[in-house]
Amino acid sequence: MTRTPVAGTRIAGFGHYAPEQVVTSVEIERGLGLTEGWIVGRTGIRERRVAAPHEAVSDLAFAAAEKALADAGIPKAAIGLTLLATSTPDHLLPPTAPLLAHRLGLPASGAVDLTGACAGFLYALVLADGFVRTTGRAVLVAAANILSRRVDPSDPSTAALFADAAGAVVLAPSPREGAGVVGSCLASDGSGYDLIQIPDSGSRLSATGQAGAGRMVMREGRTVFSRAVAMMASSCRTALEEAGLTLDDVTHFLPHQANARIITAVAERLGISPERTLSSVADYGNSSAATVPFTLSALRATRAYGAGDVLLIAAAGAGLTGGAAVFRF
Repeated sequence: MTRTPVAGTRIAGFGHYAPEQVVTSVEIERGLGLTEGWIVGRTGIRERRVAAPHEAVSDLAFAAAEKALADAGIPKAAIGLTLLATSTPDHLLPPTAPLLAHRLGLPASGAVDLTGACAGFLYALVLADGFVRTTGRAVLVAAANILSRRVDPSDPSTAALFADAAGAVVLAPSPREGAGVVGSCLASDGSGYDLIQIPDSGSRLSATGQAGAGRMVMREGRTVFSRAVAMMASSCRTALEEAGLTLDDVTHFLPHQANARIITAVAERLGISPERTLSSVADYGNSSAATVPFTLSALRATRAYGAGDVLLIAAAGAGLTGGAAVFRF
């Protein structure tokens, strides 16, 4: 069978989902004995969403992905791959993506989880773009996390930041030359491996000799801040250079929604104005890999993504892993 060459890729559908329960920063401050305004002043987060007890990551991802598929309006049989970026899968084994594809009724889709922490969706998008160009088939790219069950409620460094949400896009072939991912820079720095961890959740046993569910630990917050900002800014410049573009060509800048200070610091280092920066962190907090597709979908109604627009995505998180991608609509 001869395949028609794929000139480019396009985002054919957008979807996002946030649980109904809202937890305000004031509530968390009261529980931690902090003064009112402490969290907003340091993170810019006013409130975040928390999953209901019956909800799992597959439920959040399903809600966002179902919307993206409906928005795309393409046959489900056209989806050749489902990628789910998550750090909080339903179970460590098996992966959650096959369940998601099954629930969505995708009969001919491969499916796999990607555990790229906060950069998971960025990695998945770059990989999906290559798959679409190679096979001519569409990809469902979803990201979902339930981090509220992994934070230590007595630790302000995690309780103040993390949230639950999901986002998804359908990436499909496009006849337009130069559309899709036109530049990327994927980065990692394992010397920061232990800065952000859920230490008791894998094959490396804890100090007690047992692996367990575990709570998230964030060490050296200032170091995390400076290294994340540096990684994102450097990756953005490299990705733009690969694309043959400059920062002036960027129409929309979408950094991982870690917190408002990091978003502002990266944008200022790059010289990108607030008007070009997409953000949802104030109302939805940090849902790790889900923040990028969630924000992209949630702001679509107010930020028209037009043909030829240049979207610059950046992320950095646990690992350390991160990078940037340039996507042309």
